[in-house]
Amino acid sequence: MTVLLGRGECGGHVTLLFTVSDAATDPIEQGSLGAGLCVADGIEVVAYGEAGEFGLKVAFDGGEGDPGLYERVLDLLVTEVPEAAGIAWEISVRLALPVSQGFGMSASGAIAAALAFQRAMGLPHEESLRRSYSLAHKAERERSTGLGDVTALAAGGVERRLAAGAPYHGALLLSGPGRAEGWSCATPIVLAWRPDAGKHTSDYIDDPDWKRSISQAGADQMQALSRGEWDISRWTELLDSSKRFAEDSGLLADSSRVGLLSSVDDAMRECGIGEETVALLCMLGESVAIVPSDPQSGVDWCGSMVEALERTGLQAMTTEVGRLS
Repeated sequence: MTVLLGRGECGGHVTLLFTVSDAATDPIEQGSLGAGLCVADGIEVVAYGEAGEFGLKVAFDGGEGDPGLYERVLDLLVTEVPEAAGIAWEISVRLALPVSQGFGMSASGAIAAALAFQRAMGLPHEESLRRSYSLAHKAERERSTGLGDVTALAAGGVERRLAAGAPYHGALLLSGPGRAEGWSCATPIVLAWRPDAGKHTSDYIDDPDWKRSISQAGADQMQALSRGEWDISRWTELLDSSKRFAEDSGLLADSSRVGLLSSVDDAMRECGIGEETVALLCMLGESVAIVPSDPQSGVDWCGSMVEALERTGLQAMTTEVGRLS
């Protein structure tokens, strides 16, 4: 009996500022404007399939996940590729980052799984990639687990989202309506988070008061960030805009986030890198991204920073800005 085997992987995404653009009834038109960092580490999915009764078994490695996300991705794939329905599927999901901490892991997992299924079936690369972004965006919006992470990951690197919506759509997998662009120079990042799970994304994007304050703050910052060329020269501007967004949206005032930033500031002072690095809130979790003031900085500071953060009771790891997609 022929066994199908395919692998997909996708890095995570840290949202630094955003709007909630979900007024449209069609999920393809929903999403966000904003900016953030696509990171190299995320999720790897290996898919196994053989002819038999249609279904999916999900196994997680490196943390806990939501099997329902992967089941929905497969169901959506079947509507576009009916041949996927005649297969008994199993997937192994390896998580390099925790879920529900603002690292875009639902988007990363949905993209990686859709890629793995299609590669197992031998579908063409570009077609599979575009369909993966399209299906992942639909799954995210249906489940209210994200807004613009998929569109951001379709750009890669240090990204800005200029139009809300899925990056690809329709039978021909044409571009849009979502539009994003990115740049990258493998800037080192230290990610830190509390060991316990953070708030679910829907706690913010489905709450009318949060939605209003977040969208206004995000729109204010995007007025400047959306203009001009998007390249490494905009790094400092992005960091400053992220800080203003955190304050204006009210997300910084959350008591748990205040305590988190205090712990990170203590670790930065202990390492003597307060002037060379910046701590940025990951806007949809209880986590922080520590980045260098100079995006072309080396990684010398990262190891000692991770150790200092772990001494405060946080979990931490080193990654880098991901490649362009």
